[in-house]
Amino acid sequence: MLHTLSISALRQQLANKTVSAVEVATHFLARIEAQKDLNAFINIDSDATLAQARAADAAIANGSAGALAGIPLAHKDVFVTRDFVTTAGSKILAAYKSPFDATAVARLNAAGAVCVGKANMDEFAMGSSNENSFFGAVKNPWDTQTVPGGSSGGSAAAVAAGLALGATGTDTGGSIRQPASFTGITGIKPTYGLVSRFGMIAYASSLDQGGPMARSAQDCALLLNEMAGFDDKDSTSIERESENYTTQLNNRWSAQATESEPLKGLKIGVPVEFYGAGLDMEVKAATQAAIKQYEALGATIVEVRLPNTELSIPTYYVIAPAEASSNLSRFDGVRYGYRAADYTDLEDMYRKTRSQGFGWEVKRRILVGAYVLSHGYYDAYYLQAQRLRRMIAQDYQTALTQCDVIMGPVAPTPAWKLGDKSSDPVQMYLADIYTLSLNLAGLPGMSVPCGFSAGGLPIGLQIIGNYFSEAKLLQIAHAFQTHTDWHLQKPVCAQ
Repeated sequence: MLHTLSISALRQQLANKTVSAVEVATHFLARIEAQKDLNAFINIDSDATLAQARAADAAIANGSAGALAGIPLAHKDVFVTRDFVTTAGSKILAAYKSPFDATAVARLNAAGAVCVGKANMDEFAMGSSNENSFFGAVKNPWDTQTVPGGSSGGSAAAVAAGLALGATGTDTGGSIRQPASFTGITGIKPTYGLVSRFGMIAYASSLDQGGPMARSAQDCALLLNEMAGFDDKDSTSIERESENYTTQLNNRWSAQATESEPLKGLKIGVPVEFYGAGLDMEVKAATQAAIKQYEALGATIVEVRLPNTELSIPTYYVIAPAEASSNLSRFDGVRYGYRAADYTDLEDMYRKTRSQGFGWEVKRRILVGAYVLSHGYYDAYYLQAQRLRRMIAQDYQTALTQCDVIMGPVAPTPAWKLGDKSSDPVQMYLADIYTLSLNLAGLPGMSVPCGFSAGGLPIGLQIIGNYFSEAKLLQIAHAFQTHTDWHLQKPVCAQ
């Protein structure tokens, strides 16, 4: 079954010509159609997908194939694409087709990947449940009565359900890690600036970061190899020597490490603040058991402090809406996207277009952002939040002098029922307590499957590293996945 293979296994079959890219693409398009009730995709274009597959087959035949030739991927609908409509999950962009590809998409295209469609998402990446999409909520493949997480919920559901072998996601406050946790897949948020933001529709520019989502750390490493790299079209892109994120995967951590203890010498920091009030007991038990497994692999555990963790929520929900209110001002009905049908003058057109085109969560964050940036409140809110941001980042730097990586839960609970938190935005925001601080600090982090709730819902372990430590995070995650099988568990629809 093609949809049960890893990316590396399918690469081998394609290279050996056991199967063609067109056959692979046809298989996945059929699966997407059969499972359309999950609502994981916004836009499917079989002609565009099959054209990319034929190009991959031609490259394989003439020996010019890239590292991902023929591999079926889904792109979060926040990345602009020439061949597919890009909506950002919003009515205001419901028919927008970009004249160019986002850099992350272009890099994956150059490697020969085949896009099977654009994945559903919370509108403009604003949400924690994927219920804020203009195109309807995505359902979790493990239990279709529950959310898949957000805002990259469509990408996560597509991978978990076997509708794509990998997907692009974006993470502004946990939007790769949290849906990966809720759907039992692996996702990595790279260091800010490692993956180009060019062509990634902006929510909060100083926080947004693209990254890969797949079943395993090894598959994420293969995708990150192609996505990462300097881009002179992105002023926040980091110019540094490129890495191969697969080379360290099977390495032992230190000279003292052995076959039975491959991570001997690794120091894992466990923050006291991640295990306080509000943490579901099943999540606590699963993540602590995973950390015990790391001890069995040779790691040592140290207690660390991140004293400003609770301040990450108010800090984030000042800074992110402030940047969103500026970024979304371009959607005014003049240049592109939706325009109100009836209006009396330019101001009326602006008002009606934005009122009709944006959903309630987007409007809420624009209003909050405009408020905190307004005269008389800028110093009290926005500048104060920036000071707290620096304190949060410093907490991590202090903690990481005592350990190599930090581990803990991704979210306080497993996935909740659809609609359970829709009427209470604050409760939804609190679900991001363990993920927001990484974006404020610009650090890399991963979600790795580590268990299940009594109700059969996946639980993820968060692994946090210092700047540009993606190769180490992937190595540590791969070691765990070599000795456990949580990442191999699949919902019934993916078997």
